[in-house]
Amino acid sequence: KLSLQMYQRSCDMFLGVPFNIVSYSLLLHMVAQVTGLKAHEFVHILGDSHIYHNHFEQVKEQLARKPLPLPRLWLNPEIKNIDDFKMEDIKLENYNFHPSIKAEMAV
Repeated sequence: KLSLQMYQRSCDMFLGVPFNIVSYSLLLHMVAQVTGLKAHEFVHILGDSHIYHNHFEQVKEQLARKPLPLPRLWLNPEIKNIDDFKMEDIKLENYNFHPSIKAEMAV
């Protein structure tokens, strides 16, 4: 089994962290496939975790939503080299989602 651990120093919990979770979880699955291991877990350690003031209403909206069933990740099983992955080799099957929530990037 293969696990991946990441320490993130500054963590925008509304916009940044969800993107990081998806990105590094995908990386875990890709590396596991090309090394012949089973993807096990992504461990995310957060440093300064925060929600920006201009995101409070969006976070309330997100928290009020009912979670949907999780999709299934499909990677082209023929890919054996990490550099050979292309976008068409990666799919989310049965991906259901809520409408997007718009938010300005905090600076």
